[in-house]
Amino acid sequence: MNTIGDYALIGDCHSLALVGVDGSVDWCCFPRFDSTSVFARMLDVDRGGFFRLLPRRASGVRRSYLPSTNVLVTTFELEDGQIEITDCMPVARFDPERPALVEAGHGILRRIRCTQGRATVVATLEPRFEYGAVRPRFTVTSPTTASIVGGPDALWVRSTLVLDGDADRIRAEWELTEGDEGWIEVAWTPAEGSDPYGGEPPEAAMATRLADTIAFWEGWFRSCSYRGAHERKVHRSALLLKALTYAPTGAVVAAGTTALPEWIGGERNWDYRFTWIRDATLTLASLVILGYLPEADAFKGWLERTGAGRPDDLQIMYRVTGERLLPEVELEHLAGHRGSTPVRIGNGAAGQIQLDSYGQLLEAGYLFARAGGELTSGNAAFLRRVADLAVRRWRHPDQGIWEIRDEPRHFVHSKLNCWVALDRACRMAESGALDDADLDPWGRERDLLADWLRSEGAPDGWFVQADGRPVADAATLLVPALGFLPVADPTVQRTMDVVARDLGNGALVHRYLDPDGLAGPEGAFLLCSFWLVDCLIASGRLDEADEMLTTLLGYSNDVGMFAEMVDPDTGEALGNIPQAFTHMAVVTSCEALTAARAGRLPPPDQAYCFAEAALTRRLDGP
Repeated sequence: MNTIGDYALIGDCHSLALVGVDGSVDWCCFPRFDSTSVFARMLDVDRGGFFRLLPRRASGVRRSYLPSTNVLVTTFELEDGQIEITDCMPVARFDPERPALVEAGHGILRRIRCTQGRATVVATLEPRFEYGAVRPRFTVTSPTTASIVGGPDALWVRSTLVLDGDADRIRAEWELTEGDEGWIEVAWTPAEGSDPYGGEPPEAAMATRLADTIAFWEGWFRSCSYRGAHERKVHRSALLLKALTYAPTGAVVAAGTTALPEWIGGERNWDYRFTWIRDATLTLASLVILGYLPEADAFKGWLERTGAGRPDDLQIMYRVTGERLLPEVELEHLAGHRGSTPVRIGNGAAGQIQLDSYGQLLEAGYLFARAGGELTSGNAAFLRRVADLAVRRWRHPDQGIWEIRDEPRHFVHSKLNCWVALDRACRMAESGALDDADLDPWGRERDLLADWLRSEGAPDGWFVQADGRPVADAATLLVPALGFLPVADPTVQRTMDVVARDLGNGALVHRYLDPDGLAGPEGAFLLCSFWLVDCLIASGRLDEADEMLTTLLGYSNDVGMFAEMVDPDTGEALGNIPQAFTHMAVVTSCEALTAARAGRLPPPDQAYCFAEAALTRRLDGP
């Protein structure tokens, strides 16, 4: 079975598919990221369903993306030949007039070429709809076409090579010699839909779809402005972040998968195919750094629509289309990735109280306005009410950024973000971006929060996880990143030392080690590791930061993709993949190192927001 790190992404900015090193599509949901699965073999080898193209007697494999695209090329070395498989999810050509929009075909297109010698390629198409709960009906409709229907879903299959099938699958064996080429594609429709291919000539149409998809990614990538440290890794992260964007609304999913374990055999298996409010700031910063203002504007539009209504009703996460209901369900019929259960869909943390959302919303609005974006009167009114909520609620405990399934706590990170909410609200009001604002309560409570953070938040000279819990938490590394204290402050430097000592394992950093209401361990959280890199960069410890950053970048897989976590003992990828937070951090950390090497960072004894400083550098130009 493929491990988490064995997968590569193809996507159409509506959904994605994951392709293993064995040529097997083991994960895909249609038509959206959060739809039920069509292929889920990564969650159950026997029941999940898959779509595999695998040559017999393969002795080696290598993979890469076509330059500036998310089109995957897998090359299998054989005893007496070589096979090249090109995979994509088709999209229409890039439209520079509508750069953030993507017209998707809701399908998977695969081209097989014999580039040397001869080979036998075995094709197996075995979808299992609704997370493996539905075994569909297979109908071979001609020597090269088939339909697969079950429950609410249908797949339409077309090939340039002969297909065969039975009650459980579509299967074929193709004998190819050097120069031979074949194509196969599947497209999803609702069960009541009709064949989307119609009577078009198959090979020419498939070749056009591949060419259009390549042209889309190349056209989109031309706007990427990043030049600097670890350029190839940043560019790959840019392409993956775009692939994690739901184009119709501008929302960015936290990851493309559900229920992949944070520790093999453990119970920490969550659904990340949703959009978190807290992702807003890092999303906006990374997109602007890369030069993608239209995507940043689209994401702001999603925030605007999703936040419509009363701020009191604000959730920490939503579906990509803005729905609030994300009931958490355990799929008991699935065995889990390498036996890791339960397999969960939906996310019960959506109903948690997490006070940091207030700060993230105000920070996002502040950065958007700093980037030249226009806040409407409705935006301003909503942000004022969010600031008022921070005034009323900051003294309450919550579940915090890590969404603990335990009693609420007075987390330092949550209080820090309430301070951010009020600080940014005051700044926007002073600049005129928030009119009709009463600054007195915001300023007064901001100062009280600052006092709390300096006393209860750091009782022993370093920032603890929560009041009454004097243990390390990597989220406290954001104290300087959000501009509360300069990185040179002794309390910040001591916090960095404690986090590295208590949570570090080489270049890797755990989130925390304190009990959280769940059993079992978890891997090191890559985002936290990049946070420590950012603090080292801001401190002027550039060689140390560069060495750590280079090590962290080595934890991506062969095609540059990062999961959420890493097993510090084996280096194995853990958790959902690809993880947007990790790829956003790649962008921001590499940009900060590039700026530091050029002498463009504020001095360590100056308090400043890291994201705002990066935005200012982008707006000021080279």
